[in-house]
Order: sequence, then structure tokens, then C-alpha cells
Amino acid sequence: MTFRTRVIAATVGVAALAVVLACFASFLTTRNALINSVDQSLEQASHASNLRHLDGDTDFTGSFFELVLADGQTTPTSNIPIDKTIRSVANGEVQQVIRTVVISGESYRELIVALPANSTMSCPTGPGLCVVPTTSAQLFIVNIQGQVNELVHLVDTLLVVAAAGLLLALGLGIIIARTALRPLEEVTNEIEEVAEINDMRHRIAEGGSDELGRLRKVFNSLLASVESSQNLQRQLVVDASHELRTPLTSLRTNAQVLSRADELGSDDLHQLTDDMVAQVDELAALVTDLGELARGERSEGAVESLRLDECVDECVDTARTHARIKDVAIDVHTEPSTVLGRRDRLERAISNLLTNAVKFTPSGGTIVVTSNAGTVTVSDSGPGIAEADRPFVFDRFWRSASARALPGSGLGLSIVAQVVAELQGTVTVDSDPALGGARFTISLANQEGN
Repeated sequence: MTFRTRVIAATVGVAALAVVLACFASFLTTRNALINSVDQSLEQASHASNLRHLDGDTDFTGSFFELVLADGQTTPTSNIPIDKTIRSVANGEVQQVIRTVVISGESYRELIVALPANSTMSCPTGPGLCVVPTTSAQLFIVNIQGQVNELVHLVDTLLVVAAAGLLLALGLGIIIARTALRPLEEVTNEIEEVAEINDMRHRIAEGGSDELGRLRKVFNSLLASVESSQNLQRQLVVDASHELRTPLTSLRTNAQVLSRADELGSDDLHQLTDDMVAQVDELAALVTDLGELARGERSEGAVESLRLDECVDECVDTARTHARIKDVAIDVHTEPSTVLGRRDRLERAISNLLTNAVKFTPSGGTIVVTSNAGTVTVSDSGPGIAEADRPFVFDRFWRSASARALPGSGLGLSIVAQVVAELQGTVTVDSDPALGGARFTISLANQEGN
């Protein structure tokens, strides 16, 4: 079932329910008004009558009343059926009954009122009063066949009105659905056009601030996100291919030289194999970093409460292994603090900062690591980062002129920025006033401070 069909069905369904309820209410209102009018006339007759006309006409095609004794006898005698209900009232079991009965194919409204024993009534045989020694019932009856016929006619009329209303609702539903869904069809056509041409730069007209306008804005925002993602993907592929070209070319050259190993001395051969191992390690590091970046802004794994100082201590223990080779000292000052994050990702970001600091700190230099209140700071005594280069240090594959001769992929700080953004924190770089080198600061939301 199409959306348009559902809209039409819903419109017709609501209209049908409204018409049916209106017709039913109209019927009940009219019926109750007619019956209440008859009932009121019977009540008035019962209050005003003392059966002084018991010798009247026995033809009850119109209004008629009579006295019913406890044994079922009637005064005056008539062919009104005396059933259990009338007898129960005449016996004093029930005080009053008002009902509709059918006699000889005609509908009548009947009021039965109980009378106590020794009630005084006008005598049917002559002037004067008579005493009825037993309980009895006073019966008032009126023909309502005319009202019933009017109600039947009303039902026929209401059925015609309901059918006409449903047809009108169907027509209006079709018109309303076409009118209301036309803007939605236009949006759908534009989206299909974008999908067909596969141009993420295309934008649709946003229109007003109604629901369709919001839909257009959200779709344009989605297109912008997809376009940005595609651009980043293309740039990543271009940059990665550029970075891979250099070690692969070097490996190819070394492999060609290695084919003439019998012409090389032992020292040259040893240097050649060392270069190839270093180039393979560089490729492996680059592939690892590319895989890390490919995770995007959201990585897998559970988010948990982490002791930031413990993560820093673990990363420092690992970094000291490499720092000892360069005779670089790492001083650590940590205070307990707790953050939310993924341990592997957070430790990867801290390790990248430490690796970067070890790489640029000269032999005999110092690295200072501090951690408190959701903040990690890594400072070194290296050459630092020029102020003009600081806006670019977190870009993918960016490397300063002084760092291009050093091993690395240029992705380490990009991974740091990505992890910190995932943890909804910030990372900044400036100069350490005491050590003179670069100072990187990661700031995360401290749970204890929230």
C-alpha cells in the first residue's frame, strides 16, 4: 500500500467514523425526543386521571387507559394483553413500569402505575366513588406507530446521508492527498535525481520552516557530511599513495641492488638489509596508522570509566624502553583522576605523544609528563614547533621541514586528534617555558569534577 493510499484511507476512515457517529447521535436524539414527549404525556395523564371515564371507548387505536385488578380483570374490558409485567404491578410487586409494546402489529407506549389497596375511584356503573379493595394497576397506553414510522424514515434518510458523506470524504481524501503530498513528491524526485547523478555537491532548495523544510535541511546536511567524507577519503587515498610511493621505491631499488649481492661487500650487504628492514617497518607503521584512521570518529569497544593516571603510567613504562636508547629521561607527575573512554584508544593517543616527544628530544634531554583532573601534558626539551606550523601539526601526513628526514608517517598526531575528538575532549600544542620544546595538552571531561 502506497503512502498516498494510506493517507486517503485514513481520511476516509476518519470521515466515515465521524459520519456514522453523527448519524447515530442524530437518530438517538430524535428517538429520545419522541419517546420522552410520549412519556411525559403519559405521566401527565397518570397524575391528572382518577379513572372517572372507565366507561369510555374501548378502541385503543389512540390514547387509552384502564384499571387492572390483581386477578388480571380490567375495567373497562379491552383486548389489551395482560402479561406478567402488568400483573406484577397490579399485585404491588413493582411500583411503575413504562415500556414499548406491539399489539396487532402496531407499536404502543405503555405506562403502568401501581395503586394500593382500598384506593377510591369513580364507579364505572354510575356516579359516585368506588373503593377497590385489592391492589391494582392503572394502565395508560398510547399508539406510537406514527413516531416509529418517522424513525424508520429517518434511518433511511441517514443511510443516504452517510453514503453521500462517505463518497464526499473519498473525493476530498483524494484531493487532499494529492495536494498535501505534492511537495513531498517534489522532494522525493530531487533526492532520486541526486542518487541518479551521484553528485554530493548538489543541494536541494530548503524552502520554509515547516516539516518539509526541515527534511530538506536535514538532507542537505547529510549531503554535506557525505561530501566531506568523500573528500577526506579521496585525500587520504592520495596522501597514502604518496607516502607509500617513497618506501616502495626505495625497497624496489634495494631489491634490485640485492640481486647483485655477490658483487657487494659484507658491510654494504649488511647496510642494505638494514635499510630494507627499516623501510618494511616504516611501511608496517604506515599501514597500522592508516587502519587506525580508518576507524573514523567512532571506534569499537565498550566505553568505560578509566583511571587516567594509570593509563599514563602504562604508556610511560613502554616509552621509557625507547627513551633509554637515546639517553632521554622521562619525569612523571600524576594525580588520580577518572575519565570515560576506551582504554586502547586513549593509550594509543598518549603513546603517540610520548613517541613523538622521544623522537624529537635530543640525547640527554628530558620529557616531562603530568596528569591531573582529566588533563595529560607531554613536554620535551626538543627544538619545539614553530608557531606558524602549529595549526597544521594535526593534519594527516603533515610533517615539518625539519622532520621529513626522520622516520614516521605523519599520522601519529592525526590519530591523537581523532581519539581526543571521539572522547569529546581537546588537544592543543604550544611551547614549554621551562624545557623550551613542544608541549602537547590533552583535556578530557573529568568525572570527579562533574
